[in-house]
Amino acid sequence: MYSTFSRVVWGILGVLLLVCGVSCIAQPAAALLAMSALLGVAMLISGVLELVVYARCRRSMLGAGWFLLDGIIAVLLSLFLLFDQAFTALSLPFIFGMWLMFAGVSRVVNSLDLKAMGVRGWGWFTALGILLAAAGFLSFLDPISGALTLSFLLGFLFLFQGLSALLRAILPTAVPLSRPTPVL
Repeated sequence: MYSTFSRVVWGILGVLLLVCGVSCIAQPAAALLAMSALLGVAMLISGVLELVVYARCRRSMLGAGWFLLDGIIAVLLSLFLLFDQAFTALSLPFIFGMWLMFAGVSRVVNSLDLKAMGVRGWGWFTALGILLAAAGFLSFLDPISGALTLSFLLGFLFLFQGLSALLRAILPTAVPLSRPTPVL
């Protein structure tokens, strides 16, 4: 069972997440600035990992050059996000859309390589790539709506996480299990 300390920690975390969620929905511009920093870090990590995959597997994997291209683009876009906050707030939907489009095209090309190698389930990668590219394209069509959508999504994610944490604090979720008697 959860101890009182665990319940208090989950309760505090839940309240903080709910406050973050409400503030993201109430102040989308502030949420965009915070999101740009988080997105920049996430894109930088993603780009570096793709460059590492390319460096380790370039000779043994078909289409490894796409990992190199995707990694370089992700790193460059992440640097824009991390070092120019004003630019980022205005261009976040475009940068996010560009990242999604390149990642989507890269996934489609990689899925075709998987198909050529006879890997089962390659179609899922194709579908995911098409969805990513389509989401990136839609972000270009209406950047203001895209920016607000990103803020609201972040707010709702915080709200859901906060409710989940509060439920963990309130509801008994762990049932003590009896230990089996050792057989000698």
